[in-house]
Amino acid sequence: MATLVIVESPTKAKKIRNYLPKGYRVEASMGHVRDLPKSASEIPASVKGEKWAQLGVNVEADFEPLYLVPKDKKKVVKALKDALKGVDELVLATDEDREGESISWHLLQLLKPKVPTKRMVFHEITEEAIREALDSCRDIDDQLVRAQETRRILDRLVGYTLSPLLWKKIAWGLSAGRVQSVAVKLLVARERDRRAFKQGSYWDIKATLEQAKSPFEAKLISLGGTRIATGSDFDENTGQIAAGRNVVLLDETQAQALKQRLETSVWTVSNLEERTSTPKPAPPFTTSTLQQEANRKLRLSARDTMRTAQSLYEKGFITYMRTDSVNLSQQAITAARDCVEQKYGKEYLSPKPRQYSTKSKGAQEAHEAIRPAGSTFRTPQETGLKDRERSLYDLIWKRTVACQMANARQTHITVSIEVDDAIFKATGKRIDFPGFFRAYVEGSDDPNAALEDREVVLPPLKQGDTPTCTELEPIGHETKPPARYTEATLVKTLEKEGIGRPSTYASVIGTIIDRGYVHPLNNSLMPTFTAFAVTELLDKHFPDLVDVKFTARMERTLDEISTGEAEWLPYLKGFYSGDSGLAGQVQARESQIDPAEARTVDLDDLSAKVRIGKYGPYIEAVNNDEEGDETVRASIPLDVSPADLSDAQVQVLLKQKTEGPEKIGLHPETSEPIYALIGPYGPYVRLGDKTEENPKPKQVSLPKGVTRESVDLEMAVGLLSLPRLLGVHPETEAKIKASLGRFGPYVVHDQGKEGKDYRSLKGDDDVLKITLERALELLAQPKRGRGRKAAKPLRELGKHPDSEELINIYDGPYGPYIKYEKVNASLPEGKKVEDVTLEEALEIIAAKAATKKKTTRRKTTTKKTTKKSTTKKATTKKASTAKKSSGTTAATKKKSTTAKKSTSQRKKAASSDAE
Repeated sequence: MATLVIVESPTKAKKIRNYLPKGYRVEASMGHVRDLPKSASEIPASVKGEKWAQLGVNVEADFEPLYLVPKDKKKVVKALKDALKGVDELVLATDEDREGESISWHLLQLLKPKVPTKRMVFHEITEEAIREALDSCRDIDDQLVRAQETRRILDRLVGYTLSPLLWKKIAWGLSAGRVQSVAVKLLVARERDRRAFKQGSYWDIKATLEQAKSPFEAKLISLGGTRIATGSDFDENTGQIAAGRNVVLLDETQAQALKQRLETSVWTVSNLEERTSTPKPAPPFTTSTLQQEANRKLRLSARDTMRTAQSLYEKGFITYMRTDSVNLSQQAITAARDCVEQKYGKEYLSPKPRQYSTKSKGAQEAHEAIRPAGSTFRTPQETGLKDRERSLYDLIWKRTVACQMANARQTHITVSIEVDDAIFKATGKRIDFPGFFRAYVEGSDDPNAALEDREVVLPPLKQGDTPTCTELEPIGHETKPPARYTEATLVKTLEKEGIGRPSTYASVIGTIIDRGYVHPLNNSLMPTFTAFAVTELLDKHFPDLVDVKFTARMERTLDEISTGEAEWLPYLKGFYSGDSGLAGQVQARESQIDPAEARTVDLDDLSAKVRIGKYGPYIEAVNNDEEGDETVRASIPLDVSPADLSDAQVQVLLKQKTEGPEKIGLHPETSEPIYALIGPYGPYVRLGDKTEENPKPKQVSLPKGVTRESVDLEMAVGLLSLPRLLGVHPETEAKIKASLGRFGPYVVHDQGKEGKDYRSLKGDDDVLKITLERALELLAQPKRGRGRKAAKPLRELGKHPDSEELINIYDGPYGPYIKYEKVNASLPEGKKVEDVTLEEALEIIAAKAATKKKTTRRKTTTKKTTKKSTTKKATTKKASTAKKSSGTTAATKKKSTTAKKSTSQRKKAASSDAE
């Protein structure tokens, strides 16, 4: 019997094919095969005149969606229809979530199979799981399909109804979304808190003490029986001590005076307390917690995390990655406990298998947590994975294994030490049994290093001891504004508030970045001025749509629709139709929204106005002079945040606009003026004026950490002279230069055809002062890829007798190999790493190098032959083409004109109906 199995992706198809019986054919749908129209050009002519056509949802006929097969999917659908011919059975094996159920339903509607059809679901791609899924096929779950369709329709109604309003009132290309607009509001609210923040300052004293020749530190906590003020005692809005706080606030003078008074006093241990704690391992990963931890530990975005996890799932390394459940199957628990026993020993196992249950009402317990696939867990080293996939798998493996390990046991020690009327406190921590910490510590890449960091050792102390004070150091502190959201903390907040689904957070965050609502800054999310304008408009005129509680209630209702507890049609009608529905609200309020007001961002304590223009945000102020009032506008650089824009910055930007750039001086050699300016990408220096003869004068961005105000003539001349020639390499005689690039200052060894070898400068290196000797030192160090640590050799064999360069053995994707300069040679079959001698390595390298030379010569010969052949063909072709050219010119012009017209007619809508 012939059976056709349809999955979403070629990778998944390739993997699953290995586990199916003979007679099964697997094809990929390449994701969704039908969707709502994404642009006006996709709308069929038969409905183009309808009011609802742009929405893609017939709101007048019970919200019937207009489904179309996108152009790029027509070939796929045809191929699937052809594959269906001649089979006896169709199995739809798309993912097990709502989205996967929807894809299967759409396939069923499009293919209209005349053979028996089954729905097969599995949460991991292993032979056992696939065989089990084949034996327990079911029908398509209509309730899941309806729940997904309702979400899709709701997101389309919100996006396509509000986005055009934003285009008219603020700027073209903006979008609103059911979840994205609430996420943006959270970011904007935090940025406003940062702007309203007033800094406070306080001082305390750190003491270095010694007992039995063992040093330890203690911190001042009280003076005269009253607690010393810390950062948490300040009011963020005033920068002063909050009302009702009875604390001592020290300034620098008082701290220094107290230091002098205590230096000659006797220190006595007045109290010692020990408290035990038993931290428990975190549950295995859900979609949300995986995104959070991958962002914290691996600095991956939510989007990159999900892409990598999808790849790992489709290759059969992990279970399905879109899940709300922390549940583990008995098979997984057994596999995890076997790993613990083999790697760490029986004493590290939890006394009983740990079972985790999900608290979220909407979670689907039929799903498992994200874990390594199979009945036995491959260690990260056994997978053969590399780079990002290896790192994410390692994270999932450790978290899963750790959840079946014993609790850690810690002892916290607090020592109070009196000196005159002051009390200092020393704290220590002792790890009595590491337990699961051996495998996994949240927020840390290296569990062993984290264990060392967690232990704070104090010398043996008892009440009445008199340790010696060796140093007293007054330390000044300043309170910090509320931290911006990172992707991890935003995902955590969205899930905690019940906004959207964790499986959509990656696309939501990606959308708000792509739309220009957020500018990623280091690992944080900085909302832009455009985000402020959009949030103000929505908050003022459509408050429910950006209200956290309202959006969470909407999410709960959508979950109830999936379980049959709520009806989808009455809900959509209530949300969209009638005077109180979204469509009625937009129609009623559109005329009340003044575009000039909507484009203005209201910032406290700023004298100038901030507006959103066609090319981005700008400041606007009235310049009063003898000739009268003049409105001046200046663009705001991309790196200036709404929280940090000040009147001083405004004045600099306006002055540059009205008076021209600030002149630093004249270049000592050319006598051209050198200017300091602020552009859209930050401060820079420029040599000379812009003229018709010189439309693009040389300019150089300032290095990171250098402010415009700190640039003098000497520094400006140095920056404009980059790249600097430092000298030549003593071995290659090639030039070595220092310069500034996209990723900061660097040195480069330029060997012409041999290539360029780059190294980034370290923290203390100055691109304007670095010497040839220092550059050679940096170039001699192993090159590190961005975001990756330099590979450590499995074994160092020694130096090559001719060049003195190191010969090492490394671990590669195809097994161990010997590396010498640019030659990589695999170890002979059966040869162990520890058995290779330097002499053998030299022979292997020589043989490999000789092979490379032969290959290079062969390629060169082939290129020359091909070139001659091509020249002959080109000569023959030229003659025949000349005859045709005159007859085809007119036709070509006609085609070109038609193509231009066609392109202009295919203008796509910029709205987004993503969550």
